[in-house]
Amino acid sequence: MNDRPLDQARTVFAEGMGAASATSGVLSQLQGRIFGVLFLADHPLSLDDIAEALQISKSNVSINIRNLIEWHLVRRVTVRNSRRDHYEAASDFWRVMQEIMERRFRWNIRQVIATCDETSRTAKGGRATARERRFVDGRLAALRSFAAAVDAGIEAFARGEPIEPQRMQPQQMQSIRITGGGKR
Repeated sequence: MNDRPLDQARTVFAEGMGAASATSGVLSQLQGRIFGVLFLADHPLSLDDIAEALQISKSNVSINIRNLIEWHLVRRVTVRNSRRDHYEAASDFWRVMQEIMERRFRWNIRQVIATCDETSRTAKGGRATARERRFVDGRLAALRSFAAAVDAGIEAFARGEPIEPQRMQPQQMQSIRITGGGKR
């Protein structure tokens, strides 16, 4: 990119998207930078174009662009009279966020729910005092309730429905102490 103000702005945007992506847990910094370059391009770009804009190797762009395609952030497009693959950034952010929420965060939340359920089943078969059991059951129920509320919020978001704050309020986590016998 050269020293024209718009080119400088594009560089700032690509670097900012890279920084945001690096902390997202979804994309790498380079993937965010690639998305940033494509998002502010007014026409589809080839791998060579992207590599030149970011001053990195074409192979590095090729490897990283696959994940962007998988997340529906970038799509491969055909450019007339060119045998090269070209790419453009997605502009339907609603669809992109639905995909990310469903595939990334919802899976994690459902793992928490499944872990709470399995732990609860396992704890029923063990030897424990009534107090210990109440403590474990209370903690698991509170965490499961919270995770289920988040799951319901993600479901509503994915369907394009409003997220009702009262549905997102988790059951208050009760502090249950185990006393006696040196256990806390």
